[in-house]
Amino acid sequence: MEAAREKSRLQALFSAQDMSQGAPWRRILEFSLPMLIGNLAQQMYNTADSVIVGMYVGDNALAAVGSASPILNLLLALFVGVATGAGILVSQYFGAHDRERLASVVGNCITLTLIASAAIMVLGPLLTGPLLRLLNTPPSIIGWCADYLNIYFFGIVGFSAYNMLSGVLRGLGDSLSALVFLCCATVLNIGLDVWFVAGFHMGVAGVSLATVIAQAISAVLCYAKLVHMHDVFTLRPAHLKPQREYVGKIIHLGVPSGVTQAIFSMAMLVVQSLTNSFGEAVIACNVIVMRVDGFAMMPNFTFGQALTTFTGQNVGAGRLDRVHKGAKQGTLMAFGCAVLLTLCILLFGRPLMSIFTDTASLVELSYHMMSILAAGYLGMAVTQSLSGVMRGAGDTMTPMWISLITTVMLRVPIAYAIAWFTRSADYPVGRPESVFVSMLISWVLGAFITIFAYRLGRWRKRLPAALREQAGFSRAANRRAAKQRSS
Repeated sequence: MEAAREKSRLQALFSAQDMSQGAPWRRILEFSLPMLIGNLAQQMYNTADSVIVGMYVGDNALAAVGSASPILNLLLALFVGVATGAGILVSQYFGAHDRERLASVVGNCITLTLIASAAIMVLGPLLTGPLLRLLNTPPSIIGWCADYLNIYFFGIVGFSAYNMLSGVLRGLGDSLSALVFLCCATVLNIGLDVWFVAGFHMGVAGVSLATVIAQAISAVLCYAKLVHMHDVFTLRPAHLKPQREYVGKIIHLGVPSGVTQAIFSMAMLVVQSLTNSFGEAVIACNVIVMRVDGFAMMPNFTFGQALTTFTGQNVGAGRLDRVHKGAKQGTLMAFGCAVLLTLCILLFGRPLMSIFTDTASLVELSYHMMSILAAGYLGMAVTQSLSGVMRGAGDTMTPMWISLITTVMLRVPIAYAIAWFTRSADYPVGRPESVFVSMLISWVLGAFITIFAYRLGRWRKRLPAALREQAGFSRAANRRAAKQRSS
């Protein structure tokens, strides 16, 4: 009997979770913890690449991997959009207990992902060379950059399928399964990294191949999990046929998120061009900082994703009251995590940087730049959390515009302006701090813009009619209560 109960509890952990019941903060936290570990494991893919390349090949190879990343992120923005749109629809249909629509969304997402993957496999290698030259990539590393990217594009279906399918699992409230699959793939990726680079001396091509193989395995595991979730939905071949209703909704919800990611990636490309002008040492420093930044940003992204799922499910269930509570409680938890991380970066930054390289000057430069960014994670905690709420409600346009303002209209001009005004005999193209100071400013201003947008309430217009009426009634009731208290 006890064994049966333990089995039942274990099955419950690895199943879809209804977030429209229970204390909002508890549901968000229960969902966030496995996803946070999963996001950290995801970041290990890139970090393992950088550490192993830096150890076994050298600082120039480390710079090559970093220079390739913005291009990769730009071309993969499409998959981020599809995964986001899928997650929102899945969470809303799951909250409404609509099995047939849920299955159709999942099937259409699989089809869209395969089509997009085929397009990237063709276009990616064609665009790699021109983009690298456009970004002023140093000739000493451009060959390594091209090798890294071309192998990645060849195996792009694994990356895209995992991101989409794990997004579906998270939309169902099951963040633990995606975590387990990703951890398995991460361990495999690290093992293959060492084998290909240290054993076969494949250089940056080896780490790219290792990542492609590991991502493909995690995608297969996610798919196997979904097709066996018969208690939630049943996926049949007919659901794979593209349907205008679901394709339209996925694109409508997903494209703004994809555009947001593309905007960010394009801004990174422009800033990367400025970074490249500072030379190989600053490029390598930027790689190290961005790898640590990837880990530091994970709690913010995690709470943002958790609040998207939480909001979507509660919108589907007609629980607007829980949406407001979850937004407040989730944002406070994200902010608390950001405070702790900022302190850790300031206290333990140098040991973190030394993981990637034993060059003392590079460690010190990287710590200096990381210290500039540290306070910005507080602002990003607010931005990601409230943006997650707006996306979950179906308003993906507002976060897109905020990203456009903060990255294109603020960060890029500020970075180049600081570089221009800090030119000197010692720094002919400006001080390299310009890249990171501009990022800090854009993050802080982005938080204030996001708070204003959330309070303005455009996202409420995306709610179903009944919930909009509920929101209007609640605001009117609050105004009446305030007048009564004042009188």
